[in-house]
Amino acid sequence: MIVLDITIVNIALPSAQKDLGISDANRQWVITAYTLAFGGLLLLGGRLGDLFGRKRVFTIGLLGFALASALGGAAAGPAMLFGARALQGAFGALLAPSALGLLSTTFTDPKERSTAFGIFGAIAGGGAAIGLITGGLLTEYLNWRWCLFVNTPIAVGAALAAYSVLTRDHIAKGRRVKLDLPGALLGCGGLLAIVFGTSEAVTRTWGDWLVLTSLGVGVALLAIFVLVEKHTDHALLPMHIVGERNRGGGALSVGLAMVGMFGLFLFLTYYLQEIKHFSPVLSGVSFLPMTAAIVISSTGFAARLMTRVPSRNLIGPGLLLAAGGMAWLTQMKVDSPWAGMVLPAELLLGFGMGLVFMPSMSLATLGVAPNEAGAASATINSAQQVGGSFGTALLNTVAASATATYLSTRIAADPAVRAQGAVHGYVVATWVAMGILMLASLIAFLMIDHRPAPGEAAGVPGGAEAVAEGAAAGAPVESAVAQAERQRAT
Repeated sequence: MIVLDITIVNIALPSAQKDLGISDANRQWVITAYTLAFGGLLLLGGRLGDLFGRKRVFTIGLLGFALASALGGAAAGPAMLFGARALQGAFGALLAPSALGLLSTTFTDPKERSTAFGIFGAIAGGGAAIGLITGGLLTEYLNWRWCLFVNTPIAVGAALAAYSVLTRDHIAKGRRVKLDLPGALLGCGGLLAIVFGTSEAVTRTWGDWLVLTSLGVGVALLAIFVLVEKHTDHALLPMHIVGERNRGGGALSVGLAMVGMFGLFLFLTYYLQEIKHFSPVLSGVSFLPMTAAIVISSTGFAARLMTRVPSRNLIGPGLLLAAGGMAWLTQMKVDSPWAGMVLPAELLLGFGMGLVFMPSMSLATLGVAPNEAGAASATINSAQQVGGSFGTALLNTVAASATATYLSTRIAADPAVRAQGAVHGYVVATWVAMGILMLASLIAFLMIDHRPAPGEAAGVPGGAEAVAEGAAAGAPVESAVAQAERQRAT
């Protein structure tokens, strides 16, 4: 639902803009309001789950998301819609890390863990494509408002299921709850500034003062955030979480992978609708093969191999497969057939991303103490969000610049020439996306050295339960983890 909501509104946006009288200058805020709140509050949302219990935060996030979606669907004007979308993003920031944290602390058996993360990775990877299909169907046969209303019954149903099925996990019980407010302000402010800057780069230029200022402020705030967190006892994001090479490598690989993934959705959607003249519904349906490939690869291959082979032997080749799909799309032309050009690329990208998402998400929380699983989950979610936002802005800028250069030496008034110029821009941006995916593969091979060990659960001998028992016995959680790591090394 969270991933779906990033893309489902894209197809509904033209109808919503016309219905509510949203100006061209402000229409981007239907997307930006969501991504800003979501990306900016992820770290805080993950830590709240650690402190107050992930089941509680997860349920609150679901009910809040349901309410925000209903408000958005009933929007009477632009401001109401923008506000509802920001609320969706804020409650989504509670949901995403809590969901991943719940998986990590619930499934500690290696086989169960690989299956659970395989399903989770398939859903996360396919959610964007499903959003395009659902958005097209609802917009074409009902109304754009149903692209928001549809979340309400899903969220309420999930909240009822969570309340009845999930066990209570109030981790902070018996301890004084401390929230790192300086860290929350610095970390969330830095992420918000970076997401805002990259979002504005879509409609402005990378040299625009607002874009450069936002990115500069974001980087500065995150740099200060790192310094503060190193000297904070109850850090919002304990530095050892991102300092561990496997988690850091996995997060970096996923962040770069999302650059290419969002680039694919962006350009293929325009290519299919504006160049090939597909309807919104047909455009969405044309992404189904990639969604199916992600599901098959993630649950059928990655989940089975995760307990048998080193993680980089899944993530690295998966990124190379995805890069191969991008390489295929670099041959795209105005008259290229969907079955001969788009379909093979979708299958390669789908199978590749299925090998990337699941082991990367598993690595994100592997070896993390239960009371820090939310912070670790927020890290991988932040990497995805920032990567997707940055990728959309970067590749859109590259494509627009390449198209403008192409048309500058030709008769731009000719529709055929304009179509060729647009496709040329898509192809140039696809080359860039391919290079980024290859870089991500190299990083995965160099940084990730995790090998599955017999009986491995939460990444340390005895799994999450052993760490929890050590903490309950009075040992500091970090000491319990360090001790377990020393035992494993010995």
